[in-house]
Amino acid sequence: MNSKIGQNIKRLRTKQGVSQDRLSKKADVALNTVVSLETGLNGNPTIETLIKVANALNVDINELIK
Repeated sequence: MNSKIGQNIKRLRTKQGVSQDRLSKKADVALNTVVSLETGLNGNPTIETLIKVANALNVDINELIK
């Protein structure tokens, strides 16, 4: 499931033309967190992190987890 979340984050981020660094700043999470999410290395992201990323991308959290 988490690799799908990472794929969704990367797809939405690149579609919006946002860098990983910019996304991390907008979401108020570490750059390593964004990288880990997108590569699937973060096997257990918190709901708080996913909400922050979804808000930074201006999407519903369901867009990340579907």
